[in-house]
Amino acid sequence: MSRVLLTGGTGFIAAHVLDVLLERGHSVVTTVRSAQKGQTILDNHPKFPKDKLDFVIVEDIAQSGAFDKAVLSKPPFEFVIHTASPFHFNVTDTQKDLLDPAIIGTTGILKSIKQHAPTVKRVVITSSFASIVNPSKGNNPGYEYSEKDWNPITAEEAVKNPFAGYRASKTFAEKASWDFVEKEKPNFTIATMCPPLVLGPIVHYLQSLDNLNTSNQRIAAIMTGKAKEEIPATGTFIWTDVRDLALAHVKAAELPEAANKRFFVTTGYFSNEEIADIIRDNYPELKDKVPAKGTKGGGYPEEGIYKYDNSEVKKVLGIQFRSLKQSIIDTVKSLQAVGT
Repeated sequence: MSRVLLTGGTGFIAAHVLDVLLERGHSVVTTVRSAQKGQTILDNHPKFPKDKLDFVIVEDIAQSGAFDKAVLSKPPFEFVIHTASPFHFNVTDTQKDLLDPAIIGTTGILKSIKQHAPTVKRVVITSSFASIVNPSKGNNPGYEYSEKDWNPITAEEAVKNPFAGYRASKTFAEKASWDFVEKEKPNFTIATMCPPLVLGPIVHYLQSLDNLNTSNQRIAAIMTGKAKEEIPATGTFIWTDVRDLALAHVKAAELPEAANKRFFVTTGYFSNEEIADIIRDNYPELKDKVPAKGTKGGGYPEEGIYKYDNSEVKKVLGIQFRSLKQSIIDTVKSLQAVGT
C-alpha cells in the first residue's frame, strides 16, 4: 500500500485517521510537536514496526519551511493528509493563535510538497463547515448548504473575536489551498473535507478531560451535571462522527475520482437536547447528573433551520454514516474510560 504523511497526529481527528490508515495497510509518518508525543503514538501501536509507523517533529507549522524536512521520506510519500490546525477559542491574539497557523500551515505544506516531494499524488486537507456557512444569515431556514457555498467573512471581521477568527482561519486556509493549485499547477491534486461539529469517541492515550476537543465538551458537560438546570444552546445543528470523517479523509486520498473535490462531510441534524435524551436513556447510572426530560434549552429553533446536501460524500467516497445514538453512546463510554 501507499506511504502517507499525516500532520497533527495527536489531534482528535488525526488520531482516528491514523488508525484507519494503518487498518487499510498504509505506512504512515505523522508530524508531532515533540518527541514525547511521537513516542506516545508509537508506544500505543506496538504491533507496527518503524517502517509502518514513525513520526517527525514539526514544532511550529506557522514557520516558513516548517514542513520542508517532514515531506522527505524513503520510500517517498504518495499521499499527504493535513489535519493540523487549531480549533479552540482560548486565544489572546486571533491573528497569531488562529489565522496564521491555519493559513501559513496549509500553504506552507503545499509549497514544501511541490518543492521537495514530487511523488505525492494527492493532498487531503481538513477544512470545516465554517468555510461553507454564512453566519450572518443565522439559522437560514430553507436554504440548502453544499460544497458550492463559501463563508463571506472578511479579513476585518476575522480579528473581531475568536469565533470569527476560527471561521475565518478555515475559510482563508481552504481558499488559499485552491488558489495554490490553480496558480502553481503542482504535481498533486487536492481534496478538502468540510465537516460541521465532529463528535465521537476520543483516543484514550492522547486525551484527558482537561484538554478535551471542543466539539465533545458539550457531551462531557451534559454527562457530568454541568447542564443539569438548563441545557446549553446547540449552536451548530449538524454533525458527523469522527470515525466516519476519518474514513472520508483516507478514501479521499485513495480514490482517483476524489481529485480536486470539496466534500461537505455531514451526517445530519442533532440537538443538545437529543444528546441528553440519549445519555439518559442508555446510561441510567448518570441519571442524577443528566438533565431531566423536559429541562429547558438545547432544542431546535422554532423558525426552522438550513438544509444540507451531503450527496457528494456518499456518491464519491461511499461513506455510510453512523447514527447519533451510536456516536453518543460510544463517546460517553470513551469519556468514562478516562474519568469524568
